[in-house]
Amino acid sequence: MKKLYRSSRDKMLCGVCGGIGEYFNVDPNAVRIVTVLLGFIGAGIIAYIVAAFILPEN
Repeated sequence: MKKLYRSSRDKMLCGVCGGIGEYFNVDPNAVRIVTVLLGFIGAGIIAYIVAAFILPEN
């Protein structure tokens, strides 16, 4: 069973987008772009900060 972790290999800030990319087998840069686009709405920033505190590091 796969678990969602923050990436220790592919990270720019905290590794959240890298971990989500590894979990769903997509390019982490695509996840980063979606996070930035959601950041303009406000939801992306809050979700990223919450995930950085909740997700354990791989």
